[in-house]
Amino acid sequence: MHRLHQSTVLRCASMDRSRVGAILDDAERAASAGKPLGPTGFWKAVALVKGDPALIDEHADRIARIDRAAFKTWALLVVPIWLGNVLAIGATLVGLALVGWSYYLGGIGAAIAFLFGFGIVLVTTHGLAHLTAGTFMGMRFTHWFVGALLQPQPGVKLDYATYLRAPASSRAWMHASGAIVTKVMPFAFIGAAIAAGVPAWVPWALVVIGLGMIAIDILWSTKSSDWKKFRREMRFLPS
Repeated sequence: MHRLHQSTVLRCASMDRSRVGAILDDAERAASAGKPLGPTGFWKAVALVKGDPALIDEHADRIARIDRAAFKTWALLVVPIWLGNVLAIGATLVGLALVGWSYYLGGIGAAIAFLFGFGIVLVTTHGLAHLTAGTFMGMRFTHWFVGALLQPQPGVKLDYATYLRAPASSRAWMHASGAIVTKVMPFAFIGAAIAAGVPAWVPWALVVIGLGMIAIDILWSTKSSDWKKFRREMRFLPS
């Protein structure tokens, strides 16, 4: 881990610290014009800032403003955090109610109610896990959002200034929290499925779903999603 942190610092060291302000100027203009931030060097500058507490103090609020402006141009659907919380918690309760209803049904009806309720809970608790873990660790969130039609799972938008000011380990575990909760859910519901008396294939379906999601994490999430972000932030741990 120490070598990973060193490699991150070395990669960023090629960027003169005095250039961070100029890069943020370019990024601000790009965000205002609805253009992507990547070509401006914004994320490389953010990586450099993360490794230096003095740079975090100097630039965190401005980075957050730029990130928030860019977010509003690419997110498909955005709602305020309070409304998203109401919808997410409400949907979770509906999902749990459907699972509870399956206890009073039989056969295929019980299976459909149980799996539909489980699916709702699986989707909503991912973002709620990020929100709960991040809030506990001192981060704030500004919105719930859906990023794209092909990725309809709702997410929560961080206030990037509070994110940067949090310790690297807190940032890392905030990212991991959603993945952990999502992987635990299928196995946590097996007992409920058995107690509900749903058809025997339903608990086995939960096992398959759980194992499949773990495989997806290993093959994909470590490269482009929550676990990638976890590993990225762990590189900034003090040596």
